[in-house]
Amino acid sequence: MTTRRLYYDDAYEKEFEARVIHCEVLPPDVKSGITGTVWGLILDRTAFYPTSGGQPHDLGKIGDANVLDVRDEGEEIIHLVDRKPADPDVNGCINWPRRFDHMQQHTGQHLLSAMFQERFGLPTVSFHLGSEICTIDLRGPQPTEAMLEGAERAANQVAFEDRPVNVRYGTADQLLQLGVRKEVDREGILRAIEIEAADLQPCGGTHVKSTGQIGVVLVRRSSKVRQDWRVEFVCGRRAERIARHDFQLLRETAETLSCAPEDIAAAAGRALTERDVNFKSLRATQQRLAEAEATITLQTAPHGVRGFRVVSRVFEGVPGDYLGLFATEFSKAEKAIALLAAAEGGQVLFAQHPSAGKDMNALLKLVLEEVGGKGGGTRDFARGQLSDPAKARKALDTAMSFI
Repeated sequence: MTTRRLYYDDAYEKEFEARVIHCEVLPPDVKSGITGTVWGLILDRTAFYPTSGGQPHDLGKIGDANVLDVRDEGEEIIHLVDRKPADPDVNGCINWPRRFDHMQQHTGQHLLSAMFQERFGLPTVSFHLGSEICTIDLRGPQPTEAMLEGAERAANQVAFEDRPVNVRYGTADQLLQLGVRKEVDREGILRAIEIEAADLQPCGGTHVKSTGQIGVVLVRRSSKVRQDWRVEFVCGRRAERIARHDFQLLRETAETLSCAPEDIAAAAGRALTERDVNFKSLRATQQRLAEAEATITLQTAPHGVRGFRVVSRVFEGVPGDYLGLFATEFSKAEKAIALLAAAEGGQVLFAQHPSAGKDMNALLKLVLEEVGGKGGGTRDFARGQLSDPAKARKALDTAMSFI
């Protein structure tokens, strides 16, 4: 039996009466986040919108049951609920704040897509209405900042004019003659949404009655997604909430940088320049320190029976990359072997002068099998990361025993 879709003609119907014409127990659907037993209801009429066309399903109640999901099954709509209704005659109640948010976003998408296509020749090839951010994928050249701002400004101008948003019905040919934005290859009578003097688009979703109810359209950014450009946007209450959040971040960042909000870009640039200068200075200092420490260590390291000079040392209070600087300098000497670790981070590094004739990569693998961790390298230079930094000394002692 075909389910009558009340939202097609009146998206503002929040409550409705219906009759359950089919009810069955369904297994959990973990992929959809449903872990318990649910019932699938088919009603003779419904105002619940099913997931379709980039718009998520409605939530709400049918009798005492909570609606968990709504699915379009061709002629019928299945409502997944958490309990079986006690009576076949039920009252349905839509979660209105969620529904109206979806209406704002969806109508805003139609308007924004129309502006991108009309003004910049960028057609929309897909739409996603997320829980926080909405996106449209545009096909064509990369939209510039001027294009993003221009489409946003044009969409908001239409929104401020509070133009009517109407539902139209007609065949594909009839809609084509009326100037539909995107042609469809379907038979029969189609439903389309018309924004007066701005857009006509086939759509089965829920929409506001006039563009003023969209509120503000806020375009955030675009990014490359395969061959298309994904544009993020929000409308209405979402735009208000996100704009407030963005300003709070801007203000907090300005306070951190001790500047006015309008000077953040310049202040951040100066901070990055100072960071780079300080990093280079620190790196040069570490290099000089590593050279000095390696020289002193070489001078004091005793020669082994076969002429090896081995240092086994756990460094404390140094960054992990200091091990590489020290090892590089130390292993320049004939038959020198450096077995190093960082106490805080758990990094280990084994290095040798080629004349030592060992295999540092093989040695590292043997040690990590004993103490736990991962890493690798070459015959002369191998790095690893211990699973437990507290085992740094044990790792070096193990390495010494193998040597």
